[in-house]
Formats: sequence, structure tokens, C-alpha cells
Amino acid sequence: MVRPRKPRMVSAYPTITSFVPQGVNVTGKAVLSVDEFEAIRLSDFEHLDQENGAALMGVSRHTFGRLLARGRSIVADAMVTGKVLRIEGGSYEVRGPGRRKRHGRRGGGPGKGFGRK
Repeated sequence: MVRPRKPRMVSAYPTITSFVPQGVNVTGKAVLSVDEFEAIRLSDFEHLDQENGAALMGVSRHTFGRLLARGRSIVADAMVTGKVLRIEGGSYEVRGPGRRKRHGRRGGGPGKGFGRK
């Protein structure tokens, strides 16, 4: 039996959920999970090291590193090959008081999680 995936803590669901290349023919779709997006945001936008980013997400440093590497790879693939980049799904929980917890998987989005209230 497979162990259930522990949800990762994210600050909020992204307000912008897709990026579409302009001036080229779209060649497909790349899907970035919300937890991969959060790892990129914490590392590259907030300039946190992996130790602090992992602590905020409630995961190990190794898990944070894997999320970051996979997320960067998906973003690079979308940029180089002209794919639409969608941010959706993943196993995550929105942190903060009074926030609804969300558990999802690839393909989910706001209101499409499989979570507890």
C-alpha cells in the first residue's frame, strides 16, 4: 500500500494561473503544480535558501530541492518549446488562520481539491 502524500504548505493559491506565449505557435501545455510554484516563489522570488523554504512549506530540505528542480524544469520546458504554462493541482494546504485547507492532485485548482474543511 502506498503511503498518502503529505500536503505541502503554500502561502496562497496563485492569482495568475496561466502564461501563454505570444508571437509563436503554441506547441502544447506544461503543468506546474501549486507546490512546485511555491518552491520557485520562495527560492527565486523571495530569495530564501532551501532550508528556510523547506521550513515554510513543512517539508524536508531534500523534498524542497526536488520540488524546486522539477518546477524549474517545467518552466524551462514551457519557455524553450513555446508551451502554455498552467499552474494547477498538487498536494498542498494553504497556511494561515481561517483559511480553507486544500488537498489536491494534478489537474485540480481552486475549489477542485480533495480536502478537508
